[in-house]
Amino acid sequence: MKNPKRSIGFAFTRHEAEEQSPFDRLFEVFQELITHTSGDFDEAMDWLEQLDQEYQLTTEDYTLDDFVEDLKKKGYIREEIKPDGSGGVALTEKTERALRKRALEQIFGRLKRSGAGNHKTKYTGNGDEMAGEFRNYQFGDALDRISMTESLRNAQINNGLDGFHLTENDLVVEESMYKAQMSTVLMIDISHSMILYGEDRITPAKKVAMALSELIMTRYPKDTLDILVFGNDAWPIKVKDLPYLQVGPYHTNTVAGLQLAMDMLRRKRNTNKQIFMITDGKPSCLQLPDGRYYKNSNGLDPHIVSKCYTMAAQARKLHIPITTFMIAQDPYLMQFVDHFTAANQGKAFYTGLKGLGEMIFTDYEANRKKRIKG
Repeated sequence: MKNPKRSIGFAFTRHEAEEQSPFDRLFEVFQELITHTSGDFDEAMDWLEQLDQEYQLTTEDYTLDDFVEDLKKKGYIREEIKPDGSGGVALTEKTERALRKRALEQIFGRLKRSGAGNHKTKYTGNGDEMAGEFRNYQFGDALDRISMTESLRNAQINNGLDGFHLTENDLVVEESMYKAQMSTVLMIDISHSMILYGEDRITPAKKVAMALSELIMTRYPKDTLDILVFGNDAWPIKVKDLPYLQVGPYHTNTVAGLQLAMDMLRRKRNTNKQIFMITDGKPSCLQLPDGRYYKNSNGLDPHIVSKCYTMAAQARKLHIPITTFMIAQDPYLMQFVDHFTAANQGKAFYTGLKGLGEMIFTDYEANRKKRIKG
């Protein structure tokens, strides 16, 4: 007697959350706190102690002292000597990488890490990324472009299983996409207003920068991302500096930020270039030719605004689109951004902090659909 055939299908079970170790649970909270405190370990631990007292995050078997020891053993923190000669604790590169990865998962959690590559365009042809579309094989097509699955299916349909054989007429090739490299400069406003009015705007901006840098380094490694901050002046920062970024007692020198961003992009050989600007306030500062600073926080100063429009037009001539993410809803500021965007023929988003990361990612993905010429 023959054995009955085994049924084949899917078995569904109740989802059970993965058990976290005491260290992992605390490390999740610690990463959030260390981002908010701009890398200040002592302040982060003070906050963690208060949270522990309120929510009982630790037990007698695993205390905060045990957690700190594990941070040292696992290489997340190290002892250091401060400039005043006193001892202290500093974050390691391992922690900085963990913070970037966590920001990416928080903001772009729906993404899956893919292989090394760059940006797709809307043009199909002899590229190096699969497009999901098929055509008949033509003489000269590379053999590695032949879709064996589709070709074998055609052979079965055309010749049947009994007299199965594969002919040239059965072969199909999967179309591929050209890829383009993208050079991006992310501008972050660190003027004092980024922490005014009871709202922390700098921490979400830091998270966006960390997530975007991690996305590019892991998914689009041939692309470039430069990050700069602007207050009274503008200066570049490195990816490793992002967790420690703080707001200063600055006005908003948008012109200086745009000048530096365009200087950075002029040195890039890529055809595709763009600027992302995260800001919550109006331009209120300008450096004069003699080195003095002209500042005016009362309304929109015509002289400062005019310089901003000029910079937007210059970027347009260099084929550098500017996308402004305006964390403000004031009508007169929105009108300024509208004129600024028109001068550049770029884009603007008027947004709160919620969804900021998703918007920047969506725009980044949309802007990559360009073809390199030459």
